Amino acid sequence: MLLGEYQHNLDTKGRMAIPAKFREILSTGAIITRGIDNCLFVFANAEWEILAKKLIALPLAQSNSRAFVRLMLAGATDVTVDNQGRILIPDYLRKYAGLEKEVIVAGLYNRIEVWDKASWQSYKTKTESSSEEIAEQLGELGI
Repeated sequence: MLLGEYQHNLDTKGRMAIPAKFREILSTGAIITRGIDNCLFVFANAEWEILAKKLIALPLAQSNSRAFVRLMLAGATDVTVDNQGRILIPDYLRKYAGLEKEVIVAGLYNRIEVWDKASWQSYKTKTESSSEEIAEQLGELGI
């Protein structure tokens, strides 16, 4: 289970430390890809396989399905946690998420999200200010 919020820095080569408590889960390999809301998603290989099967089952005839599959699959790449607990984030993904130096690593149960620190703060402030409205909408869904 991947939970928690951590601040890390990218080094000059684009490497980022994975929080120590997440490393074992990613030790057999991981996939990093474009996420939603201009962040990156990191999945352990087993979780990625579950998601990828769902993605390729989406209707090919629907343009939104094709667009989402392209976003997720075309941008995906394998990453390996090195001996120092870091992964290399490819340049095209760093640009997509606007990652400069300071990043936030957020554990969201079955995936990690990687955010530019300023973007994360902005997103979090906006979401926190709407928390009552969001809770009401989720309540209507039975959550």
